[in-house]
Amino acid sequence: MVRDFDGLPGWQPAVTTSALEGGAADRPGAIRHLGMADGSAVAEVLTVLDDHTRKLVYEIVDSPHPVRFYRGTLHVVTTGTPACALVRWSITFDCDPDDTEALTTSFRDNILTSGLRGLARRFDGA
Repeated sequence: MVRDFDGLPGWQPAVTTSALEGGAADRPGAIRHLGMADGSAVAEVLTVLDDHTRKLVYEIVDSPHPVRFYRGTLHVVTTGTPACALVRWSITFDCDPDDTEALTTSFRDNILTSGLRGLARRFDGA
């Protein structure tokens, strides 16, 4: 589910739509245009999709957020327990110091936390 670069609307509550441009969803260079629940739009490019390490990396190319750089990494890690995995999702971004606290809070709460909860709900069948 995480591997599908165009599949965020299926589990990320902050994303309502996704349209792919520039290639297949499993090829670096593909760009997804996301419609966000708050009415904004974000475009992200897939930079890494590694099935061996189970890692997906993307960067924002257009966003209403005041960031100069934004890279997200999703990494699925096996736990040794059958039918169980750990999903690590991290974001690295660069912005003006005055925007750091607000953006950190927004990305943590509205992207990472809500997304991971949405992903867990999909696997729980809820």
